[in-house]
Amino acid sequence: MHRYRSHTCGALRDTDIGQETRLSGWCHRIRDHGGVLFIDLRDHYGMTQCVVDPDSKAFGLAEKLRAEWVVKIDGKVRRRPEGTDNPELPTGAVEVFINEIEVLGEAGELPMPVFGDQEYPEEIRLKYRFLDLRREKLHQNIMTRGAIVDSMRARMKAAGFFEFQTPILTASSPEGARDFLVPSRIHAGKFYALPQAPQQYKQLLMMSGFDRYFQIAPCFRDEDPRADRLPGEFYQLDLEMSFVTQDDVFAAMEPVITGVFEDFAGGKPVTKKWPRIPFAESLRKYGTDKPDLRNPLVMQDVSEHFRGSGFKVFARMLEDAANQVWAIPGPGGGSRAFCDRMNSWAQGEGQPGLGYIMWREGGEGAGPLANNIGPERTSAIREQLGLKEGDAAFFVAGDPAKFWKFAGLARTRLGEELNLIDKDRFELAWIVDFPMYEYNEEDKKVDFSHNPFSMPQGGLEALQTQDPLTIKAFQYDIACNGYEIASGGIRNHKPQAMVKAFEIAGYGEDTVIERFGGMYRAFQYGAPPHGGMAAGVDRIVMLLCGTNNLREISLFPMNQRAEDLLMGAPSEVTPKQLRELHIRLNLPQT
Repeated sequence: MHRYRSHTCGALRDTDIGQETRLSGWCHRIRDHGGVLFIDLRDHYGMTQCVVDPDSKAFGLAEKLRAEWVVKIDGKVRRRPEGTDNPELPTGAVEVFINEIEVLGEAGELPMPVFGDQEYPEEIRLKYRFLDLRREKLHQNIMTRGAIVDSMRARMKAAGFFEFQTPILTASSPEGARDFLVPSRIHAGKFYALPQAPQQYKQLLMMSGFDRYFQIAPCFRDEDPRADRLPGEFYQLDLEMSFVTQDDVFAAMEPVITGVFEDFAGGKPVTKKWPRIPFAESLRKYGTDKPDLRNPLVMQDVSEHFRGSGFKVFARMLEDAANQVWAIPGPGGGSRAFCDRMNSWAQGEGQPGLGYIMWREGGEGAGPLANNIGPERTSAIREQLGLKEGDAAFFVAGDPAKFWKFAGLARTRLGEELNLIDKDRFELAWIVDFPMYEYNEEDKKVDFSHNPFSMPQGGLEALQTQDPLTIKAFQYDIACNGYEIASGGIRNHKPQAMVKAFEIAGYGEDTVIERFGGMYRAFQYGAPPHGGMAAGVDRIVMLLCGTNNLREISLFPMNQRAEDLLMGAPSEVTPKQLRELHIRLNLPQT
């Protein structure tokens, strides 16, 4: 028999009854039932109930066992007594009567229990992550993550993509976030950067004649913590294709992502034919560029009903052609208490309030706005929004460029408060026609709004003749249930157009050559039209595991301060190491 086990803790069945077995694992739970000890023994594969009574020579040692001790157990498989089967366990029909126990590893007093699902402070969970990872739900999430990555990889290969690994040490580039810099010992005063994404390398692969590339790529960004991204590093399904249009990318990737979701959705419906929503339309209808389409609420422009009306606040705003009034329907929200609650919520978000109209029995509008604009306009708003008695509408006014984010938050809040969101489905969509540029108010300059390497719609001519802020790009995102899960574009592969695109954003040709010299040179020697995207592995796994916290699907995440509490990173280094790297510290004064 093997030194440690003849079976795993998830393997025994009623067909094994009467056999001698050897198991090794962790003492998950120890129960004393009138002198008889029950030990639930756990390993990666499952759990087996083991039993020892005072007549066994192993009983004395069994009494000393504690939770999370690692033990080897020899014994005989027998059927559980009638009425004690556990149908929730694959091993639930049998138990092991213990003949011998060997302690393989003792455990000290636990800072947090492995048994049970109770919440513990994040600091404890991350510091003792090895214990946290033993817990059933988190352990299963990590295994699901691996299976999802396997599914992605298999589907990409089946679609004709080839897997490559691009460098981790690379050059710094302005892609929107801070780089993690790595000092060079050999080249004093110079630094490598960890890649924010394999963007340039994957484009260079297309220059090199590799037609379809992908990898499960680690990406590194030194940015402030965000709720939907782990600090420091994340993984993406990165891909690029040659001789393709935007439609070709969509046709290749839609079945891959749909298939991955269907594999792990647990029977929940997944969008079959994805809608394509222009960026501007997404902002106007949903107040976000990553809409949750499970929420049926669609915002509408109702400015005409307030222009010249008795509600002077809105009427005066609309004298400025840039301003609008948007309505967010609230089916079933037509009570004073609910409307007041929404108004209070808006004030808590830093807004002056949230105007509303309620429709009472007979279709009569109620509330301050209804009283000011009169029954005819109130009725016209109700008809435009398709509302009925017992419903309400909420209003946001001003410059849409300044209020669309708040309007989107209000739409989401209404959907949640009115229980309109179907949580048991996955709604996927392409968001298309992103603006190529945006105006940076802080620096008073035009900036890239998305990926700087994307092809502008209209090409070089658009860059030369159009107002930059009106140019759309062949850029696209995938949205799912309120999250951006992928982003991509058709690339700007013509040298003149690339230089012009960067000039508009304030980068001269010298800067382009300095920062992107490899790719710029490659464009001079026959560049194929190409495009691709990157899908966020972490966010996809998070959605499919039914959690809203990325730490619940990652092995060893950092905390919100970008600290690894388990390994003690970041840490100080020795003076010798700094000397070797030609670095002198200039720490801030405390």
